[in-house]
Amino acid sequence: MWDPAPAAKLPTVAAAAAAGSEQMAIEIGLELSSAVSDAVRQGANAVVRVDGGRRRASSGTVWDSGGVIVTAAHGLDSGDEVELGLPSGDCAPAEVVGRDPSTDLAVLRTRASGLATPTWSGLPLAVGQLAVVVTRPGRGPRAALALVARLGDAWRTAAGGRIDRYVELDAAVQAGFSGGLVVDLGGRAVGLASAGLVRGEPLAVPPATLRRVVEAVLAHGGVRRGYLGVASLPVRVPAALAQATGQDGALLLTAVEEASPAARAGLIVGDLLLALDGAPLCEMGDLLPALEEEHIGQVARVRLARGGAVRELDLVVDVRGARRAGGDR
Repeated sequence: MWDPAPAAKLPTVAAAAAAGSEQMAIEIGLELSSAVSDAVRQGANAVVRVDGGRRRASSGTVWDSGGVIVTAAHGLDSGDEVELGLPSGDCAPAEVVGRDPSTDLAVLRTRASGLATPTWSGLPLAVGQLAVVVTRPGRGPRAALALVARLGDAWRTAAGGRIDRYVELDAAVQAGFSGGLVVDLGGRAVGLASAGLVRGEPLAVPPATLRRVVEAVLAHGGVRRGYLGVASLPVRVPAALAQATGQDGALLLTAVEEASPAARAGLIVGDLLLALDGAPLCEMGDLLPALEEEHIGQVARVRLARGGAVRELDLVVDVRGARRAGGDR
C-alpha cells in the first residue's frame, strides 16, 4: 500500500528551503548594507564642503595631505578665496590655485592639517557596477547609491577639454553633488562627481584626467593650451583635390595673426589645411589634439593646399596667451 508519509513531509522541506533562502537574502542584504556604509565612511573622510560664493555649497575632494583640494569650477565665483567645511566639523580658509573651465575643474589649497586622502582604485569599471557618491553639502556627509550606467572612450567637452574616459552614473544629482567623491563598494575612489560637463547627466571624471589637470594647475596656475594663431572654417575641397588627397574636407584659413607660429611657418589666408602631424583636418575640433599641453614647444608638420598644389610646412606650437581670443587657434 502506498505510504503518504513522504508526501506529507514535502511542505516541511519546502518551508525550510524558503526559510533558508529568506535568511540568505537577509544576510546578503546586511553584507551589502555594511559594505556601502564602510565605503561611505572611507570616502567621507576625504570630502570637504566648498563655500565658493555661489548660492549653494559644492563639495571638494582631498587630493593630497598637503592641503590640495580638487573641486568643480562651476561651484566657485570669481574670487580667489573660499571656505572649506572639513570632515572634523571645523572650517578652514582656502585659496583658489587655478581653474580649468574646459574640464570644469578647479584646484584649491588650504593650510588645514590632518586631511585624509582617498585610495584610488586601479581596477577597471564595468557597466552595472555599484558605486557610491559621497558629498558634503552641509556639515555632515551625504551618500547616494549609484550605478555605472554607461562607459565610453576619451571625449571632449563642449569647451574643448579632454576627459580620458566617459563614465556616466545613474544617480540623483542632489545639492553638493559636483566635486564629491565616487567610490566603489570597497571604498576605493573611482572618480570625481560632476553635473556641469553635460547638462542633465551625472558623470564621474576619471583619475587620469584629475591627475593631469591638478598637476598642470599646480605647475602653471592653469592648463596651458597650444596656440597656432589662425582662424579657420571647415569647407569641402574641390573634387580634384579630394581625389588627390583622399579627403573631402579641410580647414580654410580666414585669418593668420602677425608674428604667430602659423605666420612664422609661412601659412597665409586662403590656405586649405589638410592635416596636422598626419591627422586629417576636416572640423574645427580636429585641431584640438595638437593643441594639448604636451605639444607646446614641439614641431608639428602641416599638410596644406595652396593654389591647387599640396605642400608641407613645419611650425612650432606656442602657448596660448590670455590676450588671444578664444576663436583663434
